[in-house]
Amino acid sequence: MKKRRIVPFKIAIAFCFLAISFASIHWSAKSNELKNGYWRASILRPDGQQIVFNFQSKDSAGKKIIYVINGKEHLLVDSIETRTDSVFIEMPFFESSFKAKVNKEGNLEGIWVKKYGERVQTLPFKAAYNKKERFEVSAPPVANISGRWVTEFKTDNNADTIVAEFKQEGTHLSGTFLDPTGDYRYLDGIVSGDSLKLSTFDGAHAFLFTAKIDDNKNISGGKFYSGARSIQDWNAVKNDQATVADGFGETKIKPGSGKLNFSFPNSNDGTSVSINDQKYQGKVVVIQILGSWCPNCMDETKFLSDYYNKNHDRGVEVIGLAYERTTDFKESQKALQPFKKRFNVQYPILITGVTVSDSLRAQKTLPQLASINAFPTTIFVDKKGKIRKIDSGFSGPATGAHYAEFKNKFNKIVNELLAEK
Repeated sequence: MKKRRIVPFKIAIAFCFLAISFASIHWSAKSNELKNGYWRASILRPDGQQIVFNFQSKDSAGKKIIYVINGKEHLLVDSIETRTDSVFIEMPFFESSFKAKVNKEGNLEGIWVKKYGERVQTLPFKAAYNKKERFEVSAPPVANISGRWVTEFKTDNNADTIVAEFKQEGTHLSGTFLDPTGDYRYLDGIVSGDSLKLSTFDGAHAFLFTAKIDDNKNISGGKFYSGARSIQDWNAVKNDQATVADGFGETKIKPGSGKLNFSFPNSNDGTSVSINDQKYQGKVVVIQILGSWCPNCMDETKFLSDYYNKNHDRGVEVIGLAYERTTDFKESQKALQPFKKRFNVQYPILITGVTVSDSLRAQKTLPQLASINAFPTTIFVDKKGKIRKIDSGFSGPATGAHYAEFKNKFNKIVNELLAEK
C-alpha cells in the first residue's frame, strides 16, 4: 500500500493564504474592469452644461466593445484597451478618444480628447454604470411636439432659419435639424413638463439642445450647446408644411470653365490619380468632396461605398477628394483610414493637400467651381467629362424620408447619365 504524504500544518496554512491572495488579486482586477451593461455618459463643459449620451458595453469574440447610442443609431466602437483600473476608448472616426479610470463605485472618471489638426481639446468626462436613461423626467409633457418646425438659430451677428423634425412618444423625444447642406444626425432626449432636452455624441458632434415648450405650436428660450464653448439661442414655430431647399444651388460652376482637370495622390499608397486617367473615360463619375472630420461625410461614405460596390459594373466610378485639417500627407492618410476600413471603401480617396479651412480651397484644387461651400458636396460628371449637377450637403439616415428622397434623386441622376450615348 502506497503511503499517503502528509503536508505539514504550516505549509498548508501558507498555501491557503497564497490561494486567498491570488483570488483577491483576481477579484480586484475584475472589479476594476469596464463592466458589461448600459452607461450614462457626460462630457462636462466649462460653463457647467453636460453633453449626455448613452453607451452599452459587452464582450464580443473575446474582446471588449461598446455601442454609442443615439436614438436608432448604435455606433460600434471596437478599439478599447484596459490597463488595471484605466480604460482607453478610441472612437472609430474623427480623432476622438476617452481616457478614464474605474472608481470604487465602478463608474468612469476621466477626459475626452478631441483633435482638430494641430489643436487638441480636452474636457472632463464621466460615466455612470447601470444607467439606461438619458435625462430624468420629472413631470408629464405639457404638449406633444411631433412634426416639423421652422427653427431660428441666433448668433451675435446673424440668424439662420432651418427646419426641425421631432417625434415624441410619451416623454421620449427624438429628431434632427435639417438645412440645405445636411443634418444634425441622430438626436435623442425627453420632454419633461414644459422642457425639452436633446443630445448627441458621435466623436465629432457633441451637442445639447434645451428649450421651453410654450404649447404645441411654439418653442422658446432654446439653447444649443456645441463642443466645449459654442452656444446659440434658438426658437421654433410649428409648420408641418415647412420645406428644406435642396443643395443643388449651393455650389456654382464658373462660366466657360471647361471640364474638371485634377490629379492628387491616392490615400492608399500616394500614387497619382487623375480624372483624365483611362479608367474614367466614357464613364459616369461621381466626385465626393469630403473630410475625415465631417460626420455627414461619414454617412455619405457609407452610402457611396455600398452604392459603388453594387453599381460599379454598370459603368459608374467614384472618386473621393479629401480636404483635411492638415497639409501633411501622412497625417491626412492616417485620419482617413478608419472611414475606408469601416465602410470597405473600394473607390480611391485622394488627398488634395489643401485644408478645409483654406478659403482658396476651390481655386487651388477645382478651379472650375466658384467655391466649395459645404461638406460633403457631390459632383456628377457625364460620360463626356462634363459636370452636369452639383449637390452640396447630404441628408443622412437620421432624416428618415429625406434620406429616402436623397437616394431616389441620386439614383435618378446616375441612371439618366448612364442612359446617355
